[in-house]
Amino acid sequence: MAQQQETQIEETESIISSAFFIKIMSKRRTWVFLFISVYAILLSISWNFLKSVLSWYESTISADSSNPTISISSSGWPALYASVLLGVAFGVLSMVAALAVVLPATLVTWITILVLLTFAGKPRRDLMLEGKKLTLDIIGFVIKILIKEGNVVAALCAVLAYFVLISRNKQLQNGVDDH
Repeated sequence: MAQQQETQIEETESIISSAFFIKIMSKRRTWVFLFISVYAILLSISWNFLKSVLSWYESTISADSSNPTISISSSGWPALYASVLLGVAFGVLSMVAALAVVLPATLVTWITILVLLTFAGKPRRDLMLEGKKLTLDIIGFVIKILIKEGNVVAALCAVLAYFVLISRNKQLQNGVDDH
């Protein structure tokens, strides 16, 4: 009898907690808060990564300028490494940002197509099969687009970072040579 009451209490608590969770998650401000929190975390991580890559680059350049016999910095390899790292970081960040925008739009598209198929008179079994095919097609299409856009952003950021780092290195060398 006592055990039965305990299970009823646990079930009641479970129902209350799941109802509370559903109530909280159905609020728009909860999703806005989650969205902003995730982007704040991503920006913080990418900012720290950017600072660490630039710190590594500057330490490599300063180590090369103190040792005149080995001049790796004049060949541009540290700038190339740093620019590739920055390009990859910003490419991944852009894919995550695009994913946050694409998911709701994809879900609305998927629901709209399923509703239209239902109104077209498709039987339930055919509708389930079409829904599975549609889901795979949409997911594949979204992933292809995200990867393509992420690669474009990564390449543009890498090229831009390379030229900025090389021009900055030349300015620093000219500034050192002038003194």
